[in-house]
Amino acid sequence: MMDFKDNKVLIKCLQQNNKKAFSFLVDSYHHRLCVYANSLVNNSMLADDIVQNVFINVWEKRNMLNPGHSLKSFLYKSVYNEFIDQYRKSQSLLRIEKKYIEHLNTIVAGEDEESTKKLISDVKNMMEDLPPKCKQVFMLSKKEGLTNIEISEHLEISVKAVEAQITRGFKILRKKLSDKVKPVLFILFNRRYIEKKY
Repeated sequence: MMDFKDNKVLIKCLQQNNKKAFSFLVDSYHHRLCVYANSLVNNSMLADDIVQNVFINVWEKRNMLNPGHSLKSFLYKSVYNEFIDQYRKSQSLLRIEKKYIEHLNTIVAGEDEESTKKLISDVKNMMEDLPPKCKQVFMLSKKEGLTNIEISEHLEISVKAVEAQITRGFKILRKKLSDKVKPVLFILFNRRYIEKKY
């Protein structure tokens, strides 16, 4: 019986059109890649689409796989590339955003599934602990994607008050979050804010 856990064996079998090897690949990585993709897009259905596209591409280009390279790293990088391709279709990618996305890619590719879940959970839990007014404004901005003017009108407060609460939220989170978690915060929520601004 073939040892599909061996990177070289698995790639060789894929190149030989071994469907059992492909099934093993999907079973082994589908869930963890979906977790990673969802950390990028914050949309489980879109994340699943990204991962499916990656697996389809792997099967179609299986003869081009390099047995000397880590298949795990290749899969994570492929998910990242698919995300970037889809993101670029909807809007331009700022340099600062690319830096954060690449950093997140490096982090997650080296982590196991549980560590990835913990990173995202830490961010969300800390946001829940923000002061009430700060949390309300911050979530409307970062999660709902409202502009400062829209938040101002919705809450009947000044735009300056909105900006002050968002700045406060970032400062609180930046003090609490490790370097590993900061990129997750940036990716999970609205990308209009650049780190140096807060």
